[in-house]
Amino acid sequence: MSHSISLTVNGAGHDLTLDDPRITLLDLLRERLDLTGSKKGCDRGQCGACTVLIDGRRTNACLTLAVTLDGAAVTTIEGLADGEVLHPVQAAFIDHDGFQCGYCTPGQIMSAVGLIAEGQAGTDPERIREGMSGNLCRCAAYHGITEAVMDATRRMAEQDEKVNA
Repeated sequence: MSHSISLTVNGAGHDLTLDDPRITLLDLLRERLDLTGSKKGCDRGQCGACTVLIDGRRTNACLTLAVTLDGAAVTTIEGLADGEVLHPVQAAFIDHDGFQCGYCTPGQIMSAVGLIAEGQAGTDPERIREGMSGNLCRCAAYHGITEAVMDATRRMAEQDEKVNA
């Protein structure tokens, strides 16, 4: 039995027919929509490499059944930059060496974007480490990741102040 769903992924609408109701969002993104930025790490929700935003909330795509997302808006790492202009979190990860091998980086960045949007980042490194604890880095680039999240939080707050001034 097939199921039809409509998703908005990175601002583009997709009407999809799912032949298997057990397909995860991660597999749908990678195999059907050719969005391979979200990585399949553990495939059990323990590493965070597959983190995306669903309706603005951080979510492990490997644990989310695509069939449950009819009408949802999904943002992946491919949807963050504005053309050639990097999202402030992406720029901060580069500036602070917030990655080494890069495998976890898309999930780390998406989690950081969500953490900042939730108002949970702040400027306390311990608070950021706790908020990012669902994203593991095999290379232990945690110091750079924490610095990048603090810097991106500051950059985004400054941008908001300019817009609201």
